[in-house]
Amino acid sequence: MSRFKSDFLRTLDERGFIHQISDETGLDELFARETVTAYIGFDPTAPSLHAGGLIQIMMLHWMQKTGHRPISLMGGGTGMVGDPSFKEEARKLMTVDMIEENISSIKRVFSNYLDYDRTENPALMINNAEWLRPLNYLEFLRDVGRHFSVNRMLSFDSVKTRLDREQSLSFLEFNYMILQAYDFVELAKRYDCRLQMGGSDQWGNIVNGIDLGHRMGTKQLYALTSPLLTTASGAKMGKSVNGAVWLNPDMLSAYDFWQYWRNTEDADVTRFLKLYTTLPMDEIERLAKLGGSEINEVKKILATEITAMLHGRAAAEEAAETARKTFEEGALAENLPSIEVPAAELEAGIGVLVLFVRAGLAESNGEARRHVRGGAVKVNDRTVSDDRQIVGTGDVTADGVVKLSLGKKKHVLVRPA
Repeated sequence: MSRFKSDFLRTLDERGFIHQISDETGLDELFARETVTAYIGFDPTAPSLHAGGLIQIMMLHWMQKTGHRPISLMGGGTGMVGDPSFKEEARKLMTVDMIEENISSIKRVFSNYLDYDRTENPALMINNAEWLRPLNYLEFLRDVGRHFSVNRMLSFDSVKTRLDREQSLSFLEFNYMILQAYDFVELAKRYDCRLQMGGSDQWGNIVNGIDLGHRMGTKQLYALTSPLLTTASGAKMGKSVNGAVWLNPDMLSAYDFWQYWRNTEDADVTRFLKLYTTLPMDEIERLAKLGGSEINEVKKILATEITAMLHGRAAAEEAAETARKTFEEGALAENLPSIEVPAAELEAGIGVLVLFVRAGLAESNGEARRHVRGGAVKVNDRTVSDDRQIVGTGDVTADGVVKLSLGKKKHVLVRPA
């Protein structure tokens, strides 16, 4: 039996989204009583968010699905400073043009999870550059800065961690928490936004906003954070052996995205079904009882459901079918990831290590060499034992490709161009 009476908090609770709430009773009553507006901020540090940010997007998704109004706040202003929370060093500063390009690229993902066009409770996408970039520094210091205690800011874990390690924290970064707090106040005044959500590392920043709102005369504001997720083996969510698991399709294909979730560790399957899919809880409970070889079928369902939300049902099912043909039938599936290599290069011959790096199956020749020594590298399904092996036109199959494989689950087709 959930401790919450509102649909939104009850849904988040049973699915494992809640780490901490500033006032459980007050927020629950607010959600049960009226339509609530809440936001999560996204800093545009790259052209795409990665899978580690999916938990935040899903929280906004469930908010709208339970009848409330979510705001996806783009950090066009705060992105010029960069969030220092628990970072070992300062972020590289970005130009306004870089930030705007990243925001434009990131926006494409959100419409798969939120409806910005519905007539009732449409989601909002807002850029905090709207109020941060025009700020007058002296007026901001007088009207907002005076409400902040440096002593209190130094006590936040995100700041203490940096200082305890004797790592520099610039004055620029120190201002980030003030700007984020001010975002909350502006959203409260402009859109009657009452709740800020985020990862548990954002708790201090969010509470700062609640306190600033109280001092600047807003209605009561609230904080809700989700747990910072790692896999069962301790790996950071959104990272794979080949780097970040990007959400934008031009940075990671639907097939590779599907494969990432298909490779979920057994201990994480049920938790990820709750967090990253919209399958009903009774169906998730049924799937959670399956064990043995059946767990692999559940992983396929997990991968397909998550991929369908981001890339569409057709792309998800195509990825699942490509994997089935490749792994279960041993067929050469047309939809495997592929790269083009000039025919002249293949005629001259390319070292297998160089080719695996170019295909994205290894980050360096050294890494590829270690995979060869471990017996994980195959060309056209034949194990490579010599790291000096040359791949050439003689390796092009009747299908017109060279198949590169790393282990049993990673494959790339090389097509002569």
